[in-house]
Amino acid sequence: MSEEETSQDQEVADEWAAALEEQADDDGALEEATPEEDPWAAALEEQADSEQQVDAAPITQLDDDAAAAVPRSNNDLDLDMILNIPVTMSMEIGRTKININNLLKLSQGSVVELDRLAGEPMDVLVNDTLIAHGEVVVVNDKFGIRLTDVISAEERIKKLR
Repeated sequence: MSEEETSQDQEVADEWAAALEEQADDDGALEEATPEEDPWAAALEEQADSEQQVDAAPITQLDDDAAAAVPRSNNDLDLDMILNIPVTMSMEIGRTKININNLLKLSQGSVVELDRLAGEPMDVLVNDTLIAHGEVVVVNDKFGIRLTDVISAEERIKKLR
């Protein structure tokens, strides 16, 4: 990192520190506002009330074999009703943290360094939960991912708890 970038980073850090200090000085005045006077306070209070009313669904143990998905008796749960629920699947090749100043300087052709090495497997996420690792492939001019390691159902459930 050059001296110029280091000094710019220090200037940004100083500006943030001053802003946070100023905000801390102003917090005393904000705490006195009532929800009737402050719509943000009312919205946050309403959100907190709704979050307290939600009960977590119980997590049951899932079997790893395919036979467990087939109901064995009338008492077993029928999983057919959840098979059409849409989920978001994403592939992550890496992450990084940069300050806002450098973010605003990004333009076409800019290179952002990630926390992964070239050739390292990608993470496959479903609803932001890691389910597998894989590698990028190209099939008929379209990108895809070949799964190289699938996280067991038992491991995924442990991460949910």
